[in-house]
Amino acid sequence: MKTYSEDVGNKLNDLLEKTYDAEKGFKKAAENVEHAGLKNYFNHKSQERYDFGHELKNEIKAFGQEVDKGESTTGTAHRTWMDIKALFSSDNKESMLEEAIRGEESAVEEYNDILSETNLPNSTQALLMQQKNKIMDGLSSIRKLEDLN
Repeated sequence: MKTYSEDVGNKLNDLLEKTYDAEKGFKKAAENVEHAGLKNYFNHKSQERYDFGHELKNEIKAFGQEVDKGESTTGTAHRTWMDIKALFSSDNKESMLEEAIRGEESAVEEYNDILSETNLPNSTQALLMQQKNKIMDGLSSIRKLEDLN
């Protein structure tokens, strides 16, 4: 049977893996658009996820757990799909915005799942709420960008 800290560590490592995926996904979106504002936005979001990853790693280490360093097959497939959409889409801006929205909505669900299912220590709960709120703010911003198209 796993201890409490192992369970929390595993959940945070799963979230960390998805954070790595999001960082790479935003980087890929920045490569696939020419619009300077969107490129800047996607690069900013990639850096934000990089920072989230370091925060999550520190929290995992605080539990005395091992930090997984990898990426998911799902994330790799999603980035490949973004490349395909960019190749065949007549509007790269729109397709990259759609993918970013889809990814951010998925991230919010992941955070909600962890926050609702686990008795988290205060430090972990505060960190996850802070990160989730930044994602939700970004989601609101990107939806506004989509409406401008």
